[in-house]
Amino acid sequence: MKKTKIVLGLSLVAIAGLVFMAADHADAPAVTGNANDITDVYAFQGQDTNNMVFVVNTQGLLSPTATAAATFNENVMVEINIDNTGDNVEDLVIQAIKRGNKMYFFGPVAPGNTGASSMVKTAAMAGSVNITPYGSAPIMATANGMKFFAGPRDDPFFFDLGQFKAILGGTATGFNNPGTDTFAGTNVLATIIEVPKSLLGSSSTINVWAETKKK
Repeated sequence: MKKTKIVLGLSLVAIAGLVFMAADHADAPAVTGNANDITDVYAFQGQDTNNMVFVVNTQGLLSPTATAAATFNENVMVEINIDNTGDNVEDLVIQAIKRGNKMYFFGPVAPGNTGASSMVKTAAMAGSVNITPYGSAPIMATANGMKFFAGPRDDPFFFDLGQFKAILGGTATGFNNPGTDTFAGTNVLATIIEVPKSLLGSSSTINVWAETKKK
């Protein structure tokens, strides 16, 4: 794959620590609903406790009909940034780019440069996986001790938007239990990689954030 300079970061969701998550289902109009639009980032210890799992979901609020037509964009790279020194600057990146019907993964690897511009780390190819079509059984791949997935999934994030607005409007004082899942029945496009912790440095704490970058 030819080296490609990525020059524009359009969407970012950040998390910090071992197991945290963040959500952003209504981004700026320029990126809402397209491949740049990150909804959630998850980082958690894998079922194999020697591994960490990173999930970047994009293109939220997809109806079942819209999900069938939703695709990753070959001109948009998903980049997971990992700070393992506590200075909030990425020490490692994991990059994912669609080519044809596959998602290619690179890293974890030290970035060529930090910040909003990135170079695809083609020398650090980790593996690839066929993108799972909507309605099909999940397709997963393994290589170099890592696992990969890319494709549509049910949106796992729970948020009671109606009650949230009621609280903001002063007509409610808190959330109900159980609440109403505003995102029920909607889907996202998920990019997932499971990585041995040994590839993430020796720190017991990492900061993680994700970006989409457009060529």
